[in-house]
Amino acid sequence: MPNDLDTALFKGAYPPIYDRDLDPSGWYANYVQTYLERDVRQLINVRDLTQFQRFLRLCAGRSGQLLNQSALGEETGVSHNTVRDWLSVLEASFIIHRLPPYHRNFNKRLVKTPKLYFYDTGLLAWLLGIEDARQIRTHPLRGALFETWVVSEFAKKRLNTGRPPQFSFWRDRSGHEVDLLLPESASVRPVEIKSGATLQRDAWRGLARWQELAGSEAGRPMLVYGGDESQTRSDADVLSWRDI
Repeated sequence: MPNDLDTALFKGAYPPIYDRDLDPSGWYANYVQTYLERDVRQLINVRDLTQFQRFLRLCAGRSGQLLNQSALGEETGVSHNTVRDWLSVLEASFIIHRLPPYHRNFNKRLVKTPKLYFYDTGLLAWLLGIEDARQIRTHPLRGALFETWVVSEFAKKRLNTGRPPQFSFWRDRSGHEVDLLLPESASVRPVEIKSGATLQRDAWRGLARWQELAGSEAGRPMLVYGGDESQTRSDADVLSWRDI
């Protein structure tokens, strides 16, 4: 694991980069060319490589956001059905995954659209045109990169034990949101994700609203952040990125 967060986000987690001490940019360029643009392209019978490349980069710009397939199709220049098929193959290939909204209807003003995530932030950074870790520090999508990384780490932990993630997120139309909901035996644990190295007061807003609505179903809150020290508070756990 790299010593600083931006390097961890830039390098991603594909083993060859660490096993052979490879340059991430060169390795991801080859990976995209030999796997995504050749093998995956053949699986879905892509005729226009330029369109597929545009689609991949548009997906990268949407990691951590609500998935709007119609808008994605319009910007790519393909049909809604084509977007659906391309997303399905990328999902089956463990390139991307979709995080569904929480199913319980606390009220009728819930967002019901899934969110799109990449599994690996190194690939994501390459698709976004990021050339070194220093760019991430001030990049407008740094928060999305960090959120993608955290959600992916939780997902991989479940997958490595042979269990599907079965995670979700919660958002209402008033702007309250919890980034990740983890099912536990008798409760649902809310997780808020913040890329900053310090914690601001508004970081707890979504968690507080969730606790209020979920009542006895609410598990112990967790806040994952870009700082270096984990804390156990009376009402929540604060987890450093280093301890994921």
